[in-house]
Amino acid sequence: MFKYEVKKRDVEMTNVILCGGSGTRLWPISRSNLPKQFLQMFDGESLFQKTCKNNAKYCDDVLLISNAEQYFMAIDQYAQIKKEYKKEMNSIIEPVGRNTAPAIAFAAMASDANAILFITPSDHLITNDKSYKDMIERAKKLAQDGYLVTFGITPTKPETGYGYIEADGEDVKLFHEKPSYDVAKKYLEQGDFLWNSGMFCFRAGTYLEELEKHSPEIYHAAKKAFFQSKDDHSVRIRTDDMLQIPEDSIDYAVLEKSDKVKVVRASITWNDIGNFDALDSVFEKDENNNTNLDNLIALNSHNNFVFGRYKTIALNHIDDMIIVETPTALLVSKKGKSQEIKEIVKMVKEKDPYLANFGRTVFRPWGKFTNLEKGDRFRVKSIHVEQGKRLSLQKHLHRSEHWTVVQGTASVEVDGKEFLLRPNESTYIPIGAKHRLTNIGKVVLELIEVQVGEYLEEDDIIRYEDDFSRK
Repeated sequence: MFKYEVKKRDVEMTNVILCGGSGTRLWPISRSNLPKQFLQMFDGESLFQKTCKNNAKYCDDVLLISNAEQYFMAIDQYAQIKKEYKKEMNSIIEPVGRNTAPAIAFAAMASDANAILFITPSDHLITNDKSYKDMIERAKKLAQDGYLVTFGITPTKPETGYGYIEADGEDVKLFHEKPSYDVAKKYLEQGDFLWNSGMFCFRAGTYLEELEKHSPEIYHAAKKAFFQSKDDHSVRIRTDDMLQIPEDSIDYAVLEKSDKVKVVRASITWNDIGNFDALDSVFEKDENNNTNLDNLIALNSHNNFVFGRYKTIALNHIDDMIIVETPTALLVSKKGKSQEIKEIVKMVKEKDPYLANFGRTVFRPWGKFTNLEKGDRFRVKSIHVEQGKRLSLQKHLHRSEHWTVVQGTASVEVDGKEFLLRPNESTYIPIGAKHRLTNIGKVVLELIEVQVGEYLEEDDIIRYEDDFSRK
């Protein structure tokens, strides 16, 4: 773990991975508890894992900037691929998001002033080929010369979901907001407009100098927050300090105001997987241009994106649709309209906030649980606790719980008494009892939990101790 108070990291180039967002335009497969960058549906890997692997070839170090909810998921997924590259991943955790300008400032403050930062989102799908290598090498050279480098993707269609960069060679003339369809068509016809990829490259010191010059309020508030942060296994920014930082993107706060900006044209295969139309282009198709799924039956149906693993999906004379099935929600939409799904999510949040944030399976820092059944006064869950992890010491005011171990060995604490549970053994947790569950075995601990009570929601919990600093 780096210690910024003593010595900043002395590395040539660091991949700074920005990990946040909820991926609302991919609801219901993407929820705030499991956003799109962690969905392991790209050859068994997630976009986050692919980002780490792609950039490990060119960077000496990796630094994660994450919100508190997604941090443990990122750590777990990185551990699955770390053995291939043997690089430790340092982390800075934000309690609330304040956009990219402060997040990148934290990364720069944690680095040597001359270190090159290669800033990438965690949720883009990129083909790592020679063009990608050439792009990075050119950006690194410009960064060493004191420039702030952004990457522009050559447009392939009039896309309304991206910002645009108006360029003259490597010089940036203007940044443009997401356009209407007609304006996007004009951009393509002109030929000097590029998609804004959201990737950047520069020296840490250069960025901080330009941030202080053009957005001093962000710079000074971020500096105060960073150097007052808690440093345990990672740097944790304090909530009160974070809330004092003005919220702004790197584009508005720095790039649109600086005279040190260059753009590198990125002739790469790039997909931000920003909506289902973008996701559709990634998946294999059948002879009728429908998604190639074993559980899909299609009669006179063409050009449909279909995603679902839990039921047989049958289509009859259906064309140009998006059909997404999950255990808790079904989405049906016209193709070409998937940008508007974020509006559907707003409506879902008004009706059922839990449905917008969580699927049937809910991920926690210690593992996960799956809701199996629910009635008016009972709920049944399958709980998985990872090896060496434990739940918080807690109590509930409105429900009792009954635990039965299916696999592994559990250490259980109830009102100060500790005992072990093995497969097919069970225990009862009365309402109001302080209790804790720990996996002390060599395999994932699996148990069935039956809750009974007048109120069964997740906010009926009082924590006394927690390994993950949750309240």
